[in-house]
Amino acid sequence: MSPRTRILLTRHGESTFNVQSRVQGRSDGASLTERGRQMAVATGQLLQGVGVDHIYVSPLRRALETAQLLHLTGVPITPSPHLLEIDLPEWEGLTHEQVRTQFPQDYQCWRQVPEQFVMAGRYPVLELSAQAEQFWQEVLPRHPGETILVVGHATINRMLLVRLLGLKLAHYFRLQQSNCGLTVLNWEPERVQLEALNLVFHTGNLFPKTKGNTRIYLVRHGETDWNRQGQFQGQRDIPLNAQGKWQAQQTQKLLSQVNLDFAISSPLSRSRETAEIILASHLEVNLNLIPDLQEISHGDWEGKFHRKVEAEFPGMLDTWNQHPEQVQMPGGENLNQVWERAGQVWQKIITQYEGQQGIVVAHDAINKAILCQLFHLEPAHFWLFKQGNGAISVIDYPEGAGGAPVLQTLNLTRTDGLWDQTVAGAL
Repeated sequence: MSPRTRILLTRHGESTFNVQSRVQGRSDGASLTERGRQMAVATGQLLQGVGVDHIYVSPLRRALETAQLLHLTGVPITPSPHLLEIDLPEWEGLTHEQVRTQFPQDYQCWRQVPEQFVMAGRYPVLELSAQAEQFWQEVLPRHPGETILVVGHATINRMLLVRLLGLKLAHYFRLQQSNCGLTVLNWEPERVQLEALNLVFHTGNLFPKTKGNTRIYLVRHGETDWNRQGQFQGQRDIPLNAQGKWQAQQTQKLLSQVNLDFAISSPLSRSRETAEIILASHLEVNLNLIPDLQEISHGDWEGKFHRKVEAEFPGMLDTWNQHPEQVQMPGGENLNQVWERAGQVWQKIITQYEGQQGIVVAHDAINKAILCQLFHLEPAHFWLFKQGNGAISVIDYPEGAGGAPVLQTLNLTRTDGLWDQTVAGAL
């Protein structure tokens, strides 16, 4: 295995153009606001002790100033032209409302089929895609086993994620990048994992601002003894352990001040109890149990440790780790079946509760299936999104149930540090 490179991705702090809701693009007229500078300093404080080896930054001043305000002493800072924001010369300086009004067809094309969007005889989104790919090709080979920080802009950051995660170009709108939000990726040539997306708790808000009226807080249950021991649970009804109850209480605190209209959980006790603990701050909300949110059935693997599975089913565990879409669990399910039931129940939820906010508490495999399907990804991408015990992921539907979702935050497990430190036990 090649050494893992950790990538931290952040957007510049709040700028004057952000406050005025103006298109910035590659114009360099915007500067950080006082709040933007405070956000940058707070980001730097969170990154102290993380062990950043190198910083790459857009040469535009709002990004450069953010990188400098991090105050990561001794860490080299390298400006890169490949981190410049998308080039939109005809729109720069206009408010977003002016763009929508003056260029309605172009704006629609940019939002719906961005790869076909043309400005001044050029294809800005396709150019940005090539720019992002060039950045990764140049930078990743330089830092095996190291931690790098990338300081960029909303659209280039989204495109960097699209290229590294293997998503479609049109999906870059589905990945939120808030000012100074932090994203964590674990990269190896064989595999990339999105550990966390757009964590903003250090900037003064626990979660990004809501887009539209439909928001779902997708939660994984707290830890069980079988998680900690690396024992396959599947649909065995294993309760939370003491650490799992503590994690659920921390999740409850994070969600205590948000509005909840509904609550849904898997009926398995580790999810149900997590949901019940969360609802201690929302006693007026009833809990609805949905059987199709149960964890993947591991069949004959359930109750067994990795070594026992390997002994009884030689080579199958390695296939599960490398090509999970090829595995039929003996006496259990395959991921296509999980994808089907998770996708169907998710569609029912967002349709039934359109215009509302609520929690859905489920399991590692189910949550991963839901997250993958936000981006039309097949089971081969199962390991792409990390889900720690007690983690919160935030999904908005700005245009309602029939529109495209926006992943606002992924895998928030703590607010006292950056890394997910929950156990990585069996499902």
